[in-house]
Amino acid sequence: MRTAINKEELYSRRRFLKNLGGGVVVVFCLGEMSFSSLFAQNHPSLKDLDFNAYLRVKEDGRVDCFTGKIEMGQGIVTSLPQVVAEELEVSIYDIDMIMGDTELCPYDRGTWGSLTTRFIDPVLRAAAAEAREVLLDLAAEHFRLNKTDLQVKQGVISVKNDSFKKISYAELTKGKKVVRSLANKPEIKKAKDFKLIGKPIRSLDAEAKVTGRAKYSGDILLPGMVHATVVRPKVFGSKKIKVDASKLSDFDGVQLVEKGNLVAVVHSDPEVSKQAAKSVQVTWDAPVAKTNQESIFQYLESTINKNKIFETEGDLELGKQDSTIYKEATYHDGYKAHASIETHVATCYFEGDKVTIWASTQSPFGTRSSVARALQMPAEKVHVKQIFLGGGFGGKSNSQQSVEAATISKLCGKPVQLVWSRKEEFMYDNFRTAAVVKVAGGVDSKGELKVWDFDIYCAGTRGTELFYTIPNKRIRFFNQGGVHSFGTGAWRAPGNNTTTFARESHIDVVAHAAGINPLTFRLNNLKSKEMIETLKLAAKTFGFNKEKTSGYGYGIALGQDAGTLVAMIAEVFVDKETGEVQPIRVVCAQDMGQVVNPHGATLQTEGGITMGIGYALYEEIEFDGGKINTTNFNRYEITRFSKTPKIECVFIDKMDAKPQGGGEPAIICVGASIANAVYDACGARVNRMPITPERILAAIS
Repeated sequence: MRTAINKEELYSRRRFLKNLGGGVVVVFCLGEMSFSSLFAQNHPSLKDLDFNAYLRVKEDGRVDCFTGKIEMGQGIVTSLPQVVAEELEVSIYDIDMIMGDTELCPYDRGTWGSLTTRFIDPVLRAAAAEAREVLLDLAAEHFRLNKTDLQVKQGVISVKNDSFKKISYAELTKGKKVVRSLANKPEIKKAKDFKLIGKPIRSLDAEAKVTGRAKYSGDILLPGMVHATVVRPKVFGSKKIKVDASKLSDFDGVQLVEKGNLVAVVHSDPEVSKQAAKSVQVTWDAPVAKTNQESIFQYLESTINKNKIFETEGDLELGKQDSTIYKEATYHDGYKAHASIETHVATCYFEGDKVTIWASTQSPFGTRSSVARALQMPAEKVHVKQIFLGGGFGGKSNSQQSVEAATISKLCGKPVQLVWSRKEEFMYDNFRTAAVVKVAGGVDSKGELKVWDFDIYCAGTRGTELFYTIPNKRIRFFNQGGVHSFGTGAWRAPGNNTTTFARESHIDVVAHAAGINPLTFRLNNLKSKEMIETLKLAAKTFGFNKEKTSGYGYGIALGQDAGTLVAMIAEVFVDKETGEVQPIRVVCAQDMGQVVNPHGATLQTEGGITMGIGYALYEEIEFDGGKINTTNFNRYEITRFSKTPKIECVFIDKMDAKPQGGGEPAIICVGASIANAVYDACGARVNRMPITPERILAAIS
């Protein structure tokens, strides 16, 4: 994975490395050029270099690990040190992560897509292995021996046949400033030699978070700082016509800031800032409403007429003729909010012509570019200092609050903190898009799938490659710009929740119509051996064929995301009088390759399932055009403890395989497994999420 970096980024890295104090620094580069070429001015290959990892072994023996990724609860602040400690042969507790700082860390596009474990872990492992070899070279010079005569354990290098001859990493680095990158890359360890990878390790940031020592963007307090409140329109996309700020004179010490559509009030007291902002009257030109939460699905179908074929094989008409059972259905999924407990926050200050920002962002370098572009300043004059995020799920990939805070700070001449209210968070959240999926599927008299027609409106094609054997199939994707009344964007496994809901619901529909057990039907029609193994593991763990009592139901769903295969089985109880659903139990089996930290992988799986129950049963945005009627958690219910089922996570043992994604895959199967379990419990086939009591009762009747 290579990302082109510009001259400004190369300059910042050169400056960073030259300004380092003592110690041993290893830069791991995936390009062909060695690290030394970085210092060659005007080198023709400079533009192609991509520095993916920095490691620094300091004079006190501690290790700094620099990465452009950020920690937002997904656990990489633990799993990354775990792989570094494995290869470098040091304690995991001796590693300090420096993450997402745009002046210190290598460029990174952003933390999303479950990419860190898949792509950054191997790179850091390679960098750590390289650092280990550099230190062994230094020790060999110290002892005047061959490197093969040495061994290393817990940051101490000793002579194999004379344990009294030893030297620590700290002693090797004292008084030195060594910057190296080896031409011959060392091999990384095999699974049989692992000491840390594959071991469950508690989150290294857990204590700081539960004790309140962990710092978030809203915890930053600066001398002379003011709090900003932005005056917002009632309708998304409105344009400012005029401003009446005459009543601001009732408040002491407030300042009005205006630029373009941005209207804000600042004050040293956040409550005064909020009250003063309410007194500012802005006349807005609002766009006309075209849809609401009920009409959006028909609107998407009737408006979007352009499509692209994603996957096709065979002849649909022939497949239909070969089918003794042929079922068609349409599945709907509404807009979903990210609903992070921490709203968007930015704290910043100017020092001369340079701005420093602490922002709740999944993309520090993207934030730097956005701020630089908005304020028409060089990117090297914008320093984004990363800090913990209180959840992201794709919703903190954009930088609106950072641009607003920096603009306000520049105009008012003071350090500024901007904290979005929950109402602002919902309006500018960039929701997961509403979507429609139209499905047709058929089976022959043997129960073999013969045809599959899958049309997707707005959800995308992520995870829709068919792992079932179907000779005649077509998957099409319908989308176009301007069909949504507000911002939409990535939401934990973007689109895959919707398409998996539609596919796995319809697989159940066809299986039941054929009179075949949904587990047996899937096993008979799967072509992926890996998926078959994953499903069998889930079924064995769950005990799928055990007897159920009245009102209880089991549901299966299969999916794939970020390189990981998922098989999920859910048990629910449905009250047929009220339509209320109580999730009882969820078993999630995953083939995710090498599981670096089973504890962290389990937490991510549990978190994904808990969040998934919310989108499956409760979460729905109510709107009228660009007017968002859902403004807080009193109208947007997320999963509560009382509705959280028993969750069991099991993983296919593949420690010699490459690691795959863990943050997103589990969530994709929740909607379909719940929907199928509801049908099994009470006979209600609900084709729209969330699967509310009203929709269940309507389906029953």
